Order: sequence, then C-alpha cells, then structure tokens
Amino acid sequence: MLRQDLSTTERSSASPLSQSPVLFQLDADGQILSLGWPGASHYGLSLNEWVGQAFAGLIPEEHPARAAIAALQETHYSTPTEVSRCELEIAPCRLRGRLQIQPTVSPLGAGFFGTFWVDDVTDCLGQRGRQPAQVRSRQLTQITWNIRRTLNLDTIWQQTVDGLGSLFVSDRGLICPYTPGDTTIQVVAEYCPPDCESLLGHEFVLTEHGCLREALALPQAVVTLCAPGDQASDRIAMLAVATRYKDTPNGMIIMQSPTDAPWDDLDLDLVRELADQVGTAIAHATLFNEGQALANELQAANQRLRDKHQELEEARQQAEEASRLKSEFLANTSHELRTPLNGMIGFLKLILDGMADDPEEQQEFLHEAHKSAIHLLNLINDVLDIAKIEAGKMQIDMGPVKLHELFQDVENFTRPQAEQKGLEFFMELPPTRDDIIVNGNYQRLLQVILNLTGNAIKFTHEGSVTIRAEIKSQKTRFQDQDWPGVVKVSVIDTGIGVSLEKQDRLFQTFSQVDGERTRQYGGTGLGLAISQRLVEAMGGVVQFISLGEGLGSTVTFTVMLYQEPVMTTKEVLV
Repeated sequence: MLRQDLSTTERSSASPLSQSPVLFQLDADGQILSLGWPGASHYGLSLNEWVGQAFAGLIPEEHPARAAIAALQETHYSTPTEVSRCELEIAPCRLRGRLQIQPTVSPLGAGFFGTFWVDDVTDCLGQRGRQPAQVRSRQLTQITWNIRRTLNLDTIWQQTVDGLGSLFVSDRGLICPYTPGDTTIQVVAEYCPPDCESLLGHEFVLTEHGCLREALALPQAVVTLCAPGDQASDRIAMLAVATRYKDTPNGMIIMQSPTDAPWDDLDLDLVRELADQVGTAIAHATLFNEGQALANELQAANQRLRDKHQELEEARQQAEEASRLKSEFLANTSHELRTPLNGMIGFLKLILDGMADDPEEQQEFLHEAHKSAIHLLNLINDVLDIAKIEAGKMQIDMGPVKLHELFQDVENFTRPQAEQKGLEFFMELPPTRDDIIVNGNYQRLLQVILNLTGNAIKFTHEGSVTIRAEIKSQKTRFQDQDWPGVVKVSVIDTGIGVSLEKQDRLFQTFSQVDGERTRQYGGTGLGLAISQRLVEAMGGVVQFISLGEGLGSTVTFTVMLYQEPVMTTKEVLV
C-alpha cells in the first residue's frame, strides 16, 4: 500500500497563538462583561456576540462542568474556583482546557475574573483543526506567497509540506519531484510528527500505486482509503495531487490523515490550487537553477579559455626565448668553432709557406695546430652529443667501472691544466679495502668528470680544485634492479661562482648564464647540460651549489654502486 510505514499520531491542531488563554470578566450574576482570546482571529470567531450572555452558556450541556458552573452561579461565585477539566463551546469551535474563576472588585462593582487555559481545539463537527474557510484561504495565500518568494527548490519543497501539514493538520505530508517518463518518485521533503519514522529518500514505484498514476493523469486531487490493519478503525485517507506547469506534471504532493473524510470539497480545491502554484514555483526555480548552472559552466569555460590563452602566451614567450637562446648559442658557437679552425689553418699555413726558421719552431707550429684540432673536436663532440640527446638517439651501454681507474685518467688529463694555472689540485677517494666499482659507462663517466673539472679549472683563477667521492649505502632501484647504494662525486672549486638568480639557467640547453662570460672564457656552454643528461641516463642526479659570485662552486653527481666495498678507517688520496 502507499501508506508504507506511515504511522498516525494524534496531536493538538492548535497553534501557539490558539493555545493562548481565554480571558473573561463577569458581573455578580455571572453575565459576561468582556471576553477575549488571541486565537479567535485564527479560527475566524466573533466574541462580541457573547457579551451580556451567561457564562454558563459557553459550556456544552452534556459536559459535567455545566452543573458545577450552574451551582457556582447560584452562590454568585463567592469563592475562587478551579475546574481541571472543562470545555467551552464558541461556535464553530470547542475548546478543552482548565478553568479558573475568582472574585474581584472593580469600579463597576463586585464581579469575577476568569482564565481558561486552552489545551486543545476542535470544531463542532469533531474534525480536529478544521479552520473556517476564510482562515484556510488566508493561510493558503500565505503559503503561496512564501514559495513564490524563493528560487531555492529545497525551500519550496519544505515550505509546501510544512504549510499543508499546518493548514490541514495532516498526519504526514510528502513531496516528490517528477519528470515525465519516470517510473519512480523519491521523497525530498516531508512533514510528520517527531515520533514517526522518516521517509526522506524513500522511492515509490509508480506501477505499484494506482492512486499516484491517477493523480499524474488527472488535473484534480485524488483521495483513496486504505486499511493496512484488520480493523475498520485502522483505515486512513490518502490524498495525492500532481504539481503542474503548463499542464505538464513536475512533482507529486502526498498527504495522509487518520480519518475517513478529512478533506471537504473546499479543501480539495485549495490543495489543487496550491499544487498549481507549487508547480509554477518548481518550474521557475528549475529554470533559474539550470540558467545558473549554465552561467557557471560558461564562466568555467571562459576561465578555461583564459587559462589556455595564458598557456599559449607563455608557450609563445618560451618559444621566442628558446629561439633567442638558440640564436645566441649559434652565434657564440660559430665563434668558438672558428677560433680553433683559424688557429689550425694559420699554423699550417706558416709551415706550408716555409715561415718556420728551424725544425724546432716548425714542431711548435704543428703542436699548436694539433691542440687547436683537439679543441675543435671537443666542441664538435659537444654539439653532436646534445643533438643526439635532444633527438633521443643517445645509447649508453652500462657495466661495472672501477672508480680508481676512472679517477686516475681524470688526473692525467686535468692535473697539468690546474698546475699550469697555479692551482692546487686534490683527488679524494673513500677508504676501502677493495676497489670501488660503479655501474655506468666508462667513457661517458669520464666525459662528465672532465667536463665538470674543466669548468672548475677554467673559472678558477686562484685557490684549488678538488674531486671527491663518497659512498652512500642506501639501497636504490634502477632499471628494475636493486643496487646496494650510490657514489656521490663532487667537483669543488674556489672560482668565480654563480649568482643565485642565474643558477636556474645552468642546465638549460642552448642557455648560457652570461654571454659576455662565455665569450671571455670560451666554450659552447653545453657542458653542464650534456653532463646532466648523461648522468640521468645512468640513473644519477646532478646538483649545482654556489653561494654567489666570487664564492666558488660545487657540482655533484651520483652513480649507482655496483657492489658495496669493505670500508677502512684510512682515507685514500689519489
């Protein structure tokens, strides 16, 4: 049944206003001098007609308190009186509560003042909370006004069920959104007593509830009776009405009452009218929300376009900067290539023209030409290496390399250069009993260390250059294989250093930290970029450290330890 787990709970229909006390004043004969009740307007009652009438006439004839009040009237209410259970009948309402009467003296003479504390209100037909038609119409207008003032769907739904529950004192009120073609509807707002189980989120299958399907098909409210229990007294009344916009249903209002005929024709008309207003409010709120969602989507799309435009602008600037750097690089590199080439041509030309005075001078010319050729070869190798790296064509064969032999070759190449400039030159290996073996490519490791050491010597005018190796025993994984640790190689100099703001350009391809410095010291400026790519290809990391100009530099790189050596306490110097 549609009722599902709905439970009925008797409760007072009176609002806090209607539960305010009834105050009255009587003369010595028990005639009403004044009668006031804040709840009178709530029920559309007129109290003036009772002025001058006997107060006992307000009490129903069948009520036991009628006789007690009549007896008090005969004694002219000479003593304070309290009746714990009493009823007042002020057509069309009957009020239940507690009565207090006490003697008083006023300028008009002796009399009595009374208070009736209202506990409950019913109409004379026994229908709880049934308010006069004009009151219900006013309340309906207020509900309609409330829901038309907002474009929030949750607020519309909740105010609808709260308003209907208060207007008709229903046992439960539910509202469910509906879209043509739906086979189920879900409860999104409800009105029910606190002790009832909530049905929020519950789904009704339309094929199982004929009254709901009928309400969707008809323009008026549909009322059905159902008896979930075995007794006729268990019967409850269900009301279903579809909310509509332009004759298309967009929601369902469901109400429950524990009596057989809780709604008269006027109620059904009021509910249908309210359903139409709610349907319009739902449609407007839905359109507003859809428009708001579309506006948010357009705003997000505009933001994405702005972000994309910014990305494109940044990419354009980066491309222009890359083009500028390449142009600057080519200009410097062409100069660097011409210098040794011109040296070779010059010295060879001198020999060919017989300008050498003796064999010793001729040998000197040949030596200088050879040195220029070696320098040119190194420059060309740098350019070719970076071209291979950029194209992804660099192939590196890995294998065990003895660090001692590598350092020995580095010393043979670089110590004469350092001593020629008057620099101290140191090489330090960690103390071990056996050889330190790393995993890498011998020629590429040699190229990296020579690059770093050559830079250190080139940019150091006085002081020292130190090459140091340290073993870091920390397991590392590279190329799906675990290695026992890494060797950290550091090249330390006391040279000119690099300012902090320029260090981020050191490893950029075709980017030279200072074009003037490059022209002063020579070279392509590719040494660090090439070294970084080679080290990373062998699983290592390169880092550059300098505290600023004139404070020297330290460049470190790591290489995988092929096998962990046995350490000693004595430092080994190469």
